[in-house]
Amino acid sequence: MEGLEFGGDPDLLVGLEQIDDAGVYRVSPELALIQTVDFFTPIVDDPFDFGRIAAVNALSDVYAMGGVPRTALNLVGFPVKKMEIRVLREILRGGLEVLKEAGVLLMGGHSVEDDELKYGLAVTGFVHPRKFFTKQGVRPGDALVLTKPLGTGMLGTAVKAGLAPPEAVEAMTRSMVTLNREAADAAKAFDVHACTDVTGFGLLGHLAEMIAGTSVGVEIRASAPEILPFAEEAARMGLVPGGCYANKEFRSCMVDVDPSVPPERVDLLYDPQTSGGLLLALPADQAGPYVQALAREGGRAVTIGRAFQGLNIRVVPGP
Repeated sequence: MEGLEFGGDPDLLVGLEQIDDAGVYRVSPELALIQTVDFFTPIVDDPFDFGRIAAVNALSDVYAMGGVPRTALNLVGFPVKKMEIRVLREILRGGLEVLKEAGVLLMGGHSVEDDELKYGLAVTGFVHPRKFFTKQGVRPGDALVLTKPLGTGMLGTAVKAGLAPPEAVEAMTRSMVTLNREAADAAKAFDVHACTDVTGFGLLGHLAEMIAGTSVGVEIRASAPEILPFAEEAARMGLVPGGCYANKEFRSCMVDVDPSVPPERVDLLYDPQTSGGLLLALPADQAGPYVQALAREGGRAVTIGRAFQGLNIRVVPGP
């Protein structure tokens, strides 16, 4: 931030000077810590599912850096005068279930009374100091691969409006509670040049971060990313979250959209995601093998575009 001075340290490998998903600090020649924190208000009605989603989302930044999450601290804002304490118990139970699945130890946390319910975690992970992923590093000729469908922002808005079909809510929840662990583990066998997780800035916003300040551009096939059930219909109905408009206003100066791409599809490319998938850049001849490797572990991924020598982002219809 302008006007603030941050202390330097040669062991701080990734800090506030870089645009990245988490901080990385070297503690020995063979070990570095990844640290991150994330929390937000509910996106679904069920408190147990909200706890699971928030925990998966918080862990995701460690996976996006190629690390292994190991410890966590709960962060809670709870309207104790307006909600029963059993709601908080279910949220924490959901978070704890995800931590156990991920092999992460909950060490404690902090709670405050708040007018608005919030939950998330501060997470610490481990990584080799020469083997972590970063957000930037995309090279011309790279393929771009995405590991989860888009549409959680549209569907979250539909949920709040009471218009989301139960099967769409189920699909959205299933996607958001799926750890990015398998996607990150599979990526370690490949020459990943850049990686991030797709969250609040939307697919196009995170792509913009990946190429900002570089001489590399990217082309995205609008038809390529998988879309969650009902999300496209929600976009056509105008159930577009405010974050989508903010993302478009902020990043449209870097994006050239082919006129034949439907507006609802463009909105989905800007749609702010919660607990989205990993977005990876790797050599084109490794994209197919990576997709296959992840499929063997029960995951899904699709190649959505390519990088080239140039500037900014092109959105084309695609096959």
